[in-house]
Amino acid sequence: MADQSPKPELFELDNGTMKVIITNLGCTITSLSVPGKDGNLADVVLGFNSVEPYLQRLAPFFGCIVGRVANRIKDGKFTLDGVQYSLPINKPPNSLHGGHNGFDKVVWEVAEQKKGDTPSITFKYHSHDGEEGYPGDVSVTATYTLISSTAMRLDMEAVPENKATPINLAQHTYWNLAGHNSGNILDHSIQIWANHITPVDQNTVPTGEIVPLKGTPFDFTTEKRIGNSIHEVGLGYDHNYVLECGDEKAGLKHAAKLRDPSSSRVLNLWTNAPGMQFYTGNYVNGVVGKGGAVYGKHAGVCLETQGFPNAINQINFPSVVVRPGEKYQHSMLFEFSVE
Repeated sequence: MADQSPKPELFELDNGTMKVIITNLGCTITSLSVPGKDGNLADVVLGFNSVEPYLQRLAPFFGCIVGRVANRIKDGKFTLDGVQYSLPINKPPNSLHGGHNGFDKVVWEVAEQKKGDTPSITFKYHSHDGEEGYPGDVSVTATYTLISSTAMRLDMEAVPENKATPINLAQHTYWNLAGHNSGNILDHSIQIWANHITPVDQNTVPTGEIVPLKGTPFDFTTEKRIGNSIHEVGLGYDHNYVLECGDEKAGLKHAAKLRDPSSSRVLNLWTNAPGMQFYTGNYVNGVVGKGGAVYGKHAGVCLETQGFPNAINQINFPSVVVRPGEKYQHSMLFEFSVE
């Protein structure tokens, strides 16, 4: 059977204005090029030129879809329907992003690819009962579509087949709108449509509280330079924002607006997820990426829309449990512009 499994390859979506390269290894965006103020294209995501470095696990989750459960599960343990489950402790003392071989480390099958004005590609993966400690078989699909000249949509779906299970997928691209090789993102500014965050303990796991962020270094209710207060939050931002106040478009709510002053590129992100991990690449350290670019601390910013971290162990957080007969659906819309 082994020779039947799909091989990691690179696939391209190109509509004449923007170009995206994605590999079926972890549904990973390896390159995404959009125009800046001079009309010139730049690749605005951190990553590698080929699938090899991803296979060698040199990427700190660059560009991939993480699951079965994104972010941290405290002590790698949870109880569901009276059964206790133990997960790999791959980020001690917690389980992170689905374990040692999460959805980002597996090769997905290409279910469909469409060319034309709105090119798209659909990947699918079957996660089996007990995989990385999680209960039940789950069928997962992810579709990337260039819906307009400078907009991309991602639709993720997961269906549990025989047992209830936590499901929380996240897209983990590191953005640098000035260009992936342009240094750090501290001069980018961001607005986040959230009035609360979920504060964390010393192991970066939410305490269970939901606290207002007004007037704190976490306050991005109006657009603010990322570097302004980053020194006040330890290593940098790595926190879940509660998305509750964005206006809606196509059933998705406005989550964030990221802006790079040097290129005038803007990314507006819309989602139907309840939270967003705002992460400023605090642990990136000397990774050699595309074209020999060296990615250091804060080389990119992640906007990971998600269920709340450790929600499986926090009854006051929105539930991430999906039961047979139900369907998990998570969509994201990435709109690029020049302002």
